[in-house]
Amino acid sequence: MFKTLQKAWAQTLMVLTLLAWAWPAAAQDFRSPDILVLGDSQISFGSGPVFVDFLSDIATSCDASMREKRKLKKLGEMQVGVIGVRSTSVHSWVARKGAAKGSICDVDPKWKVNAGTYGIVNKTENQFKQMGQGRNYQFCEAGMSPFEAMFRDGYYAPKLLVMSFLGNAARRWADDPSLAVADVKRLAQHVPADIPCVFMTTAPAHTMKVSKLRMKAQENIKAAFAKTGNRCVFVEGITAETSEVFKSTPVYFRRNAAGRVKDPYHPNERGARQHLKMRGPALCDAIFTALDGKKPRS
Repeated sequence: MFKTLQKAWAQTLMVLTLLAWAWPAAAQDFRSPDILVLGDSQISFGSGPVFVDFLSDIATSCDASMREKRKLKKLGEMQVGVIGVRSTSVHSWVARKGAAKGSICDVDPKWKVNAGTYGIVNKTENQFKQMGQGRNYQFCEAGMSPFEAMFRDGYYAPKLLVMSFLGNAARRWADDPSLAVADVKRLAQHVPADIPCVFMTTAPAHTMKVSKLRMKAQENIKAAFAKTGNRCVFVEGITAETSEVFKSTPVYFRRNAAGRVKDPYHPNERGARQHLKMRGPALCDAIFTALDGKKPRS
């Protein structure tokens, strides 16, 4: 009898252990960020810490009025989480299968990690993580988009979502405005309607040729939000002013020993801070509009 009970208890423990591993985010303690920032590789190369600093104290960063400070109370303690996944954009986060979803969920063959993560979602000394691994990154469930997995019951429930994408969809959106519309429609279907949302395009490249393509893509994705009802408040990350500054300032990018820019696509942290200094006021206005629940004018 005792051996039978021992066996039954051992089997129960094994089942419970398997369930915990199969659903780590639900089985372990998890705290959703109050503010969640999602973006691409610009997060990993420089803007991740900048977003954490800026959004952790929005009232100061935005020089908020008393009325605006009251709006910010909706965000609670304003714990910020920032996740930037390599070559991704909106179409990656709404895909339920295929290469687009794979850009988030496939293990990087060389580095074994594919994202830079900051703030409350990463308390370790290593900023680089692999999506799908670890309780904070369970976005890779079969038959679900990363957004659907992220926002399932009991998991991520931010009080403000800020997205920062552009470069990896630049050609897609610039060449075919209908794809921009399709991406925005699916975004609205996959992100819960009660989450205030801001969409800010990323910083300019160092070369005008690249920036011009991205400006065309920005024009089309902005129009797509307006055409489909402005699910997210839109902020232009690329303007004539930011393009000129980033074109003429090599120190905002990684350089080689001779001082020449070796990566014109990803501003370093210094560049990211300058970008948010320039576009911060527009981001602040967008956040307050989103928290108001108002739709911006087309």
